[in-house]
Amino acid sequence: MAMHQHMLDQLSELKCKGLKEALILQSQSPDYLHMPFEERLAHLIDSEVVSRKNDRMKRYLRASKLKYKDAFLNDIEYTASRNLQREVIASLTKNQWIEQVRNIIITGATGTGKTYIACALAHNAMAAGYNAYYARISKLLSEIKLARADGSYLSYLKKMTKMRVLILDDLGVSPMDAREAQELLEVIEERTGFGSIIVTSQLPVDQWYDYLNNGTVADAVLDRLVHNTYRLTL
Repeated sequence: MAMHQHMLDQLSELKCKGLKEALILQSQSPDYLHMPFEERLAHLIDSEVVSRKNDRMKRYLRASKLKYKDAFLNDIEYTASRNLQREVIASLTKNQWIEQVRNIIITGATGTGKTYIACALAHNAMAAGYNAYYARISKLLSEIKLARADGSYLSYLKKMTKMRVLILDDLGVSPMDAREAQELLEVIEERTGFGSIIVTSQLPVDQWYDYLNNGTVADAVLDRLVHNTYRLTL
């Protein structure tokens, strides 16, 4: 018994929560006593892997600030009027767009579910081990303004760059001046080649140039966001 408790204490020290709980279960269940050693060991390892994945998912989900934390790709509706192809979403579930550092643009009128789909894609990515962050464009610009004021801008920009998936929600809802467009470009520029971006907007892409209100910046934003991008038009 002392040896068993010592083992449990060591597992706690090693932060092997899943393995520890599985070992306690094995010691309390007669069914495991008749299993070969390799099977019992495999069960212990599987329990630890599942526990770590669950803990990582909780941590990622908490840090992501997703608007819809319970958004799942399986719950998406594919009605004919929605103009959403099931096979396109199925291809995105494999997360190759993240590995290839490609972006996704989701456009459509209010109420078509743009943000939900974006959050569901991010949720699916986090389940596969990629971190993600959600921000409405207006909130992102406010955070940047505060970060510049308190001297933490470089740290903030580094945080945005480290996210494998960044959701920029509601592009075009609020007016954007030339300075704000420049700030948005800087975030996008820093992420180019390092992480994917999901943009949702009520505005069709061909109206973004005028909306950004700065020709040079608009050209740069469109070049980095629209090139080699998946487009979902709801």
